[in-house]
Amino acid sequence: MTAGPFPELAKALPELEHCYLDLHRHPELAFAEHRTAEVGARALRAAGCEVTTGIGGTGVVGVLRSGDGPTVLLRADMDGLPLREQTGLEYASTEVTDDGVPVAHACGHDMHVTWLLGAARVLAGRREEWSGTVLFVLQPAEEHGGGAQAMVADGVFDRFGTPDVVLGQHVGPMPAGHVFTRPGLTMSASDSVHVRMFGRGGHGSRPETTVDPVVLAAATVLRLQTIVSREVAATESAVVTVGALNAGSKDNVIPDEAELQLSIRSFAEPVRTRVHEAVRRIVRAEAAAAGAPREPEFTEVDSYPATVNDEAATESLTARFREVFGERRVHPAPVVTGSEDFGVFGAACGAPSVFWFVGGVDAERFAAASEAGTAEQDVPSNHSPQFAPQLHPTLSAGVETLVAAALHHLD
Repeated sequence: MTAGPFPELAKALPELEHCYLDLHRHPELAFAEHRTAEVGARALRAAGCEVTTGIGGTGVVGVLRSGDGPTVLLRADMDGLPLREQTGLEYASTEVTDDGVPVAHACGHDMHVTWLLGAARVLAGRREEWSGTVLFVLQPAEEHGGGAQAMVADGVFDRFGTPDVVLGQHVGPMPAGHVFTRPGLTMSASDSVHVRMFGRGGHGSRPETTVDPVVLAAATVLRLQTIVSREVAATESAVVTVGALNAGSKDNVIPDEAELQLSIRSFAEPVRTRVHEAVRRIVRAEAAAAGAPREPEFTEVDSYPATVNDEAATESLTARFREVFGERRVHPAPVVTGSEDFGVFGAACGAPSVFWFVGGVDAERFAAASEAGTAEQDVPSNHSPQFAPQLHPTLSAGVETLVAAALHHLD
């Protein structure tokens, strides 16, 4: 393994690897990241940070000072996902909540936390090289969509100062050790909507006496798929996914209601508004067509803004990454239909923000799948039960990008 741009990182890697494996084995769901927050707080204190916990629920902020100068915010999210890991790794999660829900770090947030803790350690050892303040933010509940806003509402900027720049990164299904940046629009806006559709239940042998909400929901699912294909222009983009349809509990009982859980993705506000209006129009029309006894009910569960990188800051940081890592390891990122609440921090404090991606897939495996045209099928993506980053060089690469980005903005 080469020394890399920050040779002292090699000495810290065994401890960081142990931290990552521990976090991977013990994921926690949104706003329940108590153990993860404790691990992070302890490591930030050991690096010399002033640490405050319990911000916005389970959030943690570590403050590292080195004289006067700019303030840089580095953010990592902490929460896992409610699914069962199927990676087959020796350190795979077997965690289950008290309610019997399996939990896994299938989005890579355990890697994000470890990157941040490693960056704190490296930057603390280089204080003679920079002046200013670094805010290390461990954010809860990114998957829930409310974690960043909860920290903002809890006064994170009033308590720790307004940063001059907000920086964050995400591990992804790209070649390990490579960095991907994009100025401007980077990730989509996302809205989760739950819909209750009402029928009139009865015996499965006498459907004529009922209004069957299962049939109603099924027809609605199919009709919703026409929104993108028939109401969104080919030059625009949106996604409407029905991730869950829940109805009934027995084969010979027609239930009283059904629930749809929708995920809506968009990049432009006019499209976002148009898709939401179409969802409501179609759901209400299908209910009316079925003779439903009640109007459907809509509940907005969570919402993420589009992630939009400051163009000048992104171009400047990309140039710095090329200097540090070389042209071959730094690439343009595609627009991603996934979503993040990272942008809430920059919007709330008025600072430019930059969010980029670090690859986490074995480079040879990725190259072979890409050449065969099977990368979409053969390379597990975030939120897959098979997703887990390759430990090395992903771990060191993510620490190095955070350190390089922070030093780029410090005096």
